[in-house]
Amino acid sequence: MRPPRRRRTPVQLTLDQARRPTGHGGWRPGAGRPKGRATCSHQTRPRFPASVPLHVTLKLATGVPSFRRAAIMRVVRAAIAAGGHRGDFRVVHYNVLGDHLHLLVEAAGAAALARGMQGLSVRLARRINALLGRRGRLLAQRYHARALRTPTEVRNAIRYVLLNARHHGAERGVAMARGWVDPYSSALWFDGWKAAIRTDAPWLRALAKEGRPTADAHTWLLATGWRRGGGLIDVDDVPGPAP
Repeated sequence: MRPPRRRRTPVQLTLDQARRPTGHGGWRPGAGRPKGRATCSHQTRPRFPASVPLHVTLKLATGVPSFRRAAIMRVVRAAIAAGGHRGDFRVVHYNVLGDHLHLLVEAAGAAALARGMQGLSVRLARRINALLGRRGRLLAQRYHARALRTPTEVRNAIRYVLLNARHHGAERGVAMARGWVDPYSSALWFDGWKAAIRTDAPWLRALAKEGRPTADAHTWLLATGWRRGGGLIDVDDVPGPAP
């Protein structure tokens, strides 16, 4: 027979001993959530009715090259055409800047918005990463969405999104030519300009032949109601800060 094992008398560890790595799990240096780095916010997004359009801003991840390139824009337009015409989620206007995207969208609710943005983000990431021959995160973890509840808010958002290049140009002291239309936006297909857009430039004719990638507005505010917030929009306007 084996002799009975001696029971060890329990010993309370000191704080330093308890924090010493053992190699068998538990605390170890550097474990836990990284500090000093932006992580995904888990705050609940605000609810909104389906009758309200939204201004969505989607940022690119750090280190991703500028999106204002013709080849990348063809991919962006194709992704919007493929994922922005759902029954519960629609992309009506867009503008692509160097490190972020502005979208005016309609969604049946918070869940539909989340699904629609997730699908659009996945399409963009897969196609653009393949185009650039890169791997890794393409877009920031979270997008910012703001509900637009009045005709004035919607008009200001349309003006800001479609004329955003003029806004950033003015910040740099650069004035765009009169009548200039941003090829990295959906401005060519917008029917609310005060004056008809000239499409005699070769690049405008080529863009028009590709067809409109965005969806028709279904909400009254984004379809026609915005006109009550100040009337038609001048293509030469320079928007101020984000509304």
